[in-house]
Amino acid sequence: MRSEFADGNGTLWADRRRLRDYAKVGRMLLLQRIVIYSSAIFLAGAYYNWWIALITYAFTLAAEIYDGATFRRILVTRQWTEKAVRRSMRDIYIGTAISATVISAFAISFAILQGPETGHFMPLFMLFSAAVFAAINNHHFLPVLALRLTIYVAAILYIPIRDLWIVRPPLSSELWLHFFTVLFVLGFIVECSRSFLVGYSNYLRNLHNLEREHERTKAAYKTKTQFLSTVSHELRTPLTSIKGSLEIISSGILGEPPEKMAKPLDIATRNARRLADLVNDLLLLQKAEAGKIDYFFENADVGDLVQEVVERFRPFADRRNISITTDPEASGHFARFDKVRLDQVITNLLSNATKFSYDDGEVRVMLSHHEGNVRISVSDDGIGISDASRPKIFQEFSQVDSTNARQFEGTGLGLNISKRIVEAHGGAIDFTSKPGVGSTFFIDLPEEDAPAQSAPVKDAA
Repeated sequence: MRSEFADGNGTLWADRRRLRDYAKVGRMLLLQRIVIYSSAIFLAGAYYNWWIALITYAFTLAAEIYDGATFRRILVTRQWTEKAVRRSMRDIYIGTAISATVISAFAISFAILQGPETGHFMPLFMLFSAAVFAAINNHHFLPVLALRLTIYVAAILYIPIRDLWIVRPPLSSELWLHFFTVLFVLGFIVECSRSFLVGYSNYLRNLHNLEREHERTKAAYKTKTQFLSTVSHELRTPLTSIKGSLEIISSGILGEPPEKMAKPLDIATRNARRLADLVNDLLLLQKAEAGKIDYFFENADVGDLVQEVVERFRPFADRRNISITTDPEASGHFARFDKVRLDQVITNLLSNATKFSYDDGEVRVMLSHHEGNVRISVSDDGIGISDASRPKIFQEFSQVDSTNARQFEGTGLGLNISKRIVEAHGGAIDFTSKPGVGSTFFIDLPEEDAPAQSAPVKDAA
């Protein structure tokens, strides 16, 4: 058996795929074949000869049992070798020869009983139907299809040729018309077989190319992830040292730096923090994609965490003259969450709200009960987000303004990581916004009852 795929791996892949498709179709159509054979054989027995009908039925069932065992063996095979492929193909050839011969012998037997002058509608119709059925459903292997059709075609031609040989009628006789009609229908069967075979071969070739592209994409993704992880770890250590040293110098612990150095030191410290945040975000993103973020879930009051995060973030907002207001009745909202990870999400939302607000603006943090969830809302009166930018908000490395001249700094990872964390909690994150008016980002976490005293539960995303 030869495959149209050039390389050895492609050939084995195609053979395995064809075998499994052939076996699946064969098993799927088992009941349909039994019903068709039973009906045809019953009618033949009722109108012509019960003994021939019963013998044919016995051989037909034997052929179906043999084919069923072959299909099962193909479908349960997991390790395919050239030897396994050859054995399966041998079994398919044997099953094909047996079943096609039984059907052809059945049709010829009843054609003989009918006599030359009847037209042999029933036996010829059965053979034509069997040939079309094979063209539609047995197109996976050209040699197998050719074997089955050869047996059917031989039987189809034998019936009218036998009539012509026995009767020897003139060319004007309807027996010759029957013969020419048979030739015409055979041409249709051959074309039908060719069409299905070509279509399946093209489908198989495209599927193979898609799977190869998928494997290359997975390999490239794995390489990217490994590179990202390695580079991030290698950058983290020197960046931490640089950032720490700059902060110590800027703090005056080692003495007040010269006035001329104050501005460059401030720029260097600020950019070192940006780089450190970028590296940390990249490492966290890599962990999230690999499903390696550990979560320590516990049932606790979300309001306590919100108040803590807001108080810690307030000095940063004060530097922009942006006020942060919170719900005075924020307690009593319980959910199951990881404090460190949810802290990170809320901090990110506060950072974005502050960054995109106008000076002297206000950021509001509210808690509420919403459809069985605890909702944390962070609202601002800033620049807002257009509807066109909505699809990009939670994408990796995506920002509303992605031009080189953008006004606001950032990695474009914060909201993507936040979405991953919230979804790992079984929650959802979304937003509403109006350009020039402001935005409200909200987190919904499944609400829980007030907790009994228990230890945190470790889980992994």
